[in-house]
Amino acid sequence: MMKLSKATLLAGLVIPGLAFAQVAPGDKLGTAEADIRAKLEAHGYTITEFEVEDGEIEVEATLNGVAYEIEVSSQDGNVVEIALEDEDEDSNDS
Repeated sequence: MMKLSKATLLAGLVIPGLAFAQVAPGDKLGTAEADIRAKLEAHGYTITEFEVEDGEIEVEATLNGVAYEIEVSSQDGNVVEIALEDEDEDSNDS
């Protein structure tokens, strides 16, 4: 019989919990800035920028040190897209 260490067991419990912290396309966050901020912060995100552009709500946020751009529909408040934020995007212009 295989023995599992405490660290292995703990990792098995914690890692799935981290996956549930993230929002996903289709999740309803709302259409008001306050509602979107509250729901993302409840999931552990830190909001760094919030803007409405081309009829879509764009939120830049970090979770566990990773930067994301989250696009929310201004029509129904559902998450349309989540993308990793490319931090090197502006540094390649040199």
